[in-house]
Amino acid sequence: MAEGLTDKTGASVTVELDLTGPINAYTVNLADGSPAGRAEFIDPPRAGDERIFFHTEVDEEFGGRGLAGLLVREALDDSMRRNLTVVPVCPLFARHLAKHGDAFVANGGVFRRPTSSDIALVTRTVEG
Repeated sequence: MAEGLTDKTGASVTVELDLTGPINAYTVNLADGSPAGRAEFIDPPRAGDERIFFHTEVDEEFGGRGLAGLLVREALDDSMRRNLTVVPVCPLFARHLAKHGDAFVANGGVFRRPTSSDIALVTRTVEG
């Protein structure tokens, strides 16, 4: 992932990709390696070129540092590098793409609106 990331306080952070389960995530970690937040997604089995983002969360104690926005931007950049179509079920991703979608597309990114079947897949996956 990208190097030299800092939050709004100037503290160093890292964003890493965690592909350990059916629910995967981009995680943001503090310089000491402590986790501070995550953007969860699933890659639908029927569409090998899509990534459905459905939940983003930053621990309350780290609020106001811009970590959620940093997570979204890094996740979108990585999805673009992997030639994945982003499906924003997560309200944070949806708002970001509503505001910055033209720039995302101009830089080579692709996204589409979620369908009811996307939401049903997320629900089935989360519920186990």
